[in-house]
Parts: sequence; C-alpha cells; structure tokens
Amino acid sequence: MTSGLWELVLQGVWVTIQLLFFSSLLATAVSFVVGIARTHRLWIVRFLAGFYTEVFRGTSALVMIFWVFFVLPPAFGWQLVPMWAGTLALGLTYGAYGSEIVRGALGAVDPAQKEGGIALSFTPWQRMKLILLPQAVPEMIPPFSNLLIELLKGTALVSIMGMGDLAFSANLVRLALQESAEIYTYVLLIYFVIAFLLTRVMRGLEKKLKAGVGKAPQKKTAAVPVPEGSGVS
Repeated sequence: MTSGLWELVLQGVWVTIQLLFFSSLLATAVSFVVGIARTHRLWIVRFLAGFYTEVFRGTSALVMIFWVFFVLPPAFGWQLVPMWAGTLALGLTYGAYGSEIVRGALGAVDPAQKEGGIALSFTPWQRMKLILLPQAVPEMIPPFSNLLIELLKGTALVSIMGMGDLAFSANLVRLALQESAEIYTYVLLIYFVIAFLLTRVMRGLEKKLKAGVGKAPQKKTAAVPVPEGSGVS
C-alpha cells in the first residue's frame, strides 16, 4: 500500500482507540452503578436496574447505534456527532453486560464479611466501600477483560454511521486497491495486537489488585537469646 493509504488506516486506528476508551469509561460507570443497584435493599431500585439490564442485553448493539444516531435527532431535536453516538450506544449496551459481572462478584463475597460490617455499625455505603468492593473488584477483572475485548470488536459497528474507524478506513482502502485480502489481513492483525495489549494490561491490573487481598502482613520477630544452662535446647 502507498503511504497515503497507510495514513488513512492509522487514522482509523486512532479513531477506534478513542471510541474504545470513551465507551469503556461509560460502560464501566454504568456497570458499577447498575450492578450495585441490583443488590440494593429497595425492590424498586432492583427492579429498575434489572429492567435496564434486560432491555439493553436483549437488543442488538447495531440496532442501538442506528436508534441513537438516526432516531433520537428527529425525536428530540438534537444531533449527536458519530463519536458520541457510538460511545453512548456501545457504553450503554456493554454496560448492561458489565452490571451482571459486578452483581455476581458482589454476591460472591463471603456473607460473614457483610455480617461483620453490620456488627461494626457500618452504613450500607461503608460496607460497600470498605468491605465488599475491595474483595469483589479483583474477581471482576477477568470477565471485564473479556468484555473489553468484545467491546473492541464491537467498535467496528460504528462504520455504518460513516465514522472513520479502522473498519471504515479498511473498506475505503479496499475500494481504492480493488483488493480485499491484503488490507483485511492487516486489519485482523491490528485488532489482534490491540486485543493482546489490552489483555496484558488487564492481567497486570488483576495481579496488582489481588496482591495482599485477604492476607495479613507478616511480622518479623527477633530471635530471643537463650541463656546457657537454662535447659532449653
């Protein structure tokens, strides 16, 4: 490929990375808010959180992108640029999946830990902040890593809006070269490299969060000299 076509592909990579970053931030925020709401003591909060989860898990991300980009403007009189439309659609959709990860991890914490917080007169927020989340978050990292990779692959859907992401740029290069094998081979490799790097980062984060969780620090004790003739051997 010529340098101009490579520049187009690199621009697409940058757009994909930006979209991945913004949509993953939104999805993470939604995951924790909705996931924690799923464990709330009030039934109405649990119902609303569960309703949101079922709606967004039961709809197609592709259709959601269409709806946000093409249906919202005439309905509400404002237009989102493709980047924010894609961020909103992907973040809300994948956040629904992430909320189940958060709910499951919180539910897996030993009930004795929760009871201990109640015995110490902690408020529900203090129990969540000081007891539940520190133990649950490390267990969320592996499934969140898988979800992040799925989100990376889902970013290709925004090309339907004419957004210049990696998939859209690859199609332009294909039309220019009249050749599919070369460009799409490169695109597969680029997606793989990004996914591999994300996986390594998430594994490092998991090890960091799990280090020392549930382990009491070891105390060093000085050896006590035994007087001679004490009978202690």
